[in-house]
Amino acid sequence: MRSSAATPLTRRGIPLDPDLRVLALSSFANRFGAGAVMTTSALYFTRHVGFTATEVALALSVAAFAGIFVQVPAGHLGDVRGPREVLMALMAGAALFSFPPVLATAPWTLAALLTLLTVFERAAGAVNQGVIAQLATGGRGVLFKAYLRAVTNTAIALGSVFGGAALVVDEAWAYVAVFALNAAFTGLAAWNCTRLPHLPPYQRAVGEPRLAVLRDLPFVVITIITGIFNLHFFVMELGLALYISERTTAPTVMVAVLLLLNTVMVALFQVRLSRGADSVEAGAKALVTGGWFIAVGFVVVGLADRGSWWFVIAALVVGSLVHVVGEMIGSGGQWSLQMGLAPHERQGQYQGFSGLGFSVMAVVGPPVVTFFCVEQGERGWVMLAAITVVTALASVPAARWALSTRERYGVTTHSG
Repeated sequence: MRSSAATPLTRRGIPLDPDLRVLALSSFANRFGAGAVMTTSALYFTRHVGFTATEVALALSVAAFAGIFVQVPAGHLGDVRGPREVLMALMAGAALFSFPPVLATAPWTLAALLTLLTVFERAAGAVNQGVIAQLATGGRGVLFKAYLRAVTNTAIALGSVFGGAALVVDEAWAYVAVFALNAAFTGLAAWNCTRLPHLPPYQRAVGEPRLAVLRDLPFVVITIITGIFNLHFFVMELGLALYISERTTAPTVMVAVLLLLNTVMVALFQVRLSRGADSVEAGAKALVTGGWFIAVGFVVVGLADRGSWWFVIAALVVGSLVHVVGEMIGSGGQWSLQMGLAPHERQGQYQGFSGLGFSVMAVVGPPVVTFFCVEQGERGWVMLAAITVVTALASVPAARWALSTRERYGVTTHSG
């Protein structure tokens, strides 16, 4: 990975490279619809269809669990069959199955339809990550991923406005319209993929294993480390909300305020705080820096179960601000590790595998963060801070070890 691109990534917020513009538009369209559905789906299924919250949660968990098993095979399929063509087919499948969940009349039907949708979405996501790694070359990979994160956060926020309108109307037809909107925008993203350039499929050498990433032990270790590091996302998305409502005197509206604060900060500063993570070694250092910020943020948030009302609000806001700085720095480091250690021609299966860390955490994270953030209170937040720092520190020797083995896996690395 070279240290920097010869030309700026964007001009007036728009990527200069036409292929990256296509990827950005697809990401915006895809996440805009998702933002609308995320805001409304739980209430629709519980209040208008009649499912219990437990039934909805179980359906979501079944779908998330199924999605874990498709990422690596889908990434490999993209590598050997042509990333653009496979991505087009998977995105079309995601568009096709975006609307049917709204028609579910039984919990098992909801679980089945959400599973079909999740399989296509997770598979498309794995292939898309490989496409990004192949097209955002010349040291632009981390910066473009940072740019995409800002774009997707903005898209989700705007989509949630439409979802909020459905919540205000609170009629079944309004919720159905949100699902239709999501299907339409996912279809737009699928069509937009046809504008991507053809990327030649990877020709596997004689005797080379189909899923070589599974034998790349250093990359597996890095994926485990970044997966554990990703726990902080679930802490702030789920654990913080439960902590505020169950252990602090803060009004529950603070959950929405802090989520908005995070979204705005990421949209404004993610690209800026990802600069410098332009090599594997620099990525590991960024993960450590981000880990320390996240840990301090956790400790400050943990103080919110004591003191006056104003102290509680201040602790939540300050802790969340410190955390999001670490989140942005750490994300840049994570992307640098994941892309810099992967063979260019097999980015699909490698990025699909690296995504497993987050996917597994999506399954095991909720009960873990509930235990630490709610049951343990302030002590739990300190323990989470320690876990984050130790995990980040482990990435430095792991990255050095992985770098020393790259020639064996056909990777030319750059030490920055």
